[in-house]
Amino acid sequence: MNTSKVLLGVLGGVAAGAIAGILFAPAKGCKTRKRIMNKGKDYADDLKEKFEDLYQEVADKYKSVVEETKEMISENK
Repeated sequence: MNTSKVLLGVLGGVAAGAIAGILFAPAKGCKTRKRIMNKGKDYADDLKEKFEDLYQEVADKYKSVVEETKEMISENK
């Protein structure tokens, strides 16, 4: 299974669970909205961090492949 799909599924499940928990918790509407906003910001920050890590990993692998390709080409000349 594709890692990005699994990660997206897990994050979606966590977000849905958190929102459901907040909505069913006994609190006033303004407090509930603030909690939802704070959780949303937290999840957005986490998602941004994970995306940046994934991007850096892909960029590093790309650079590695380019370097290996250049080496192979120079060896075959």
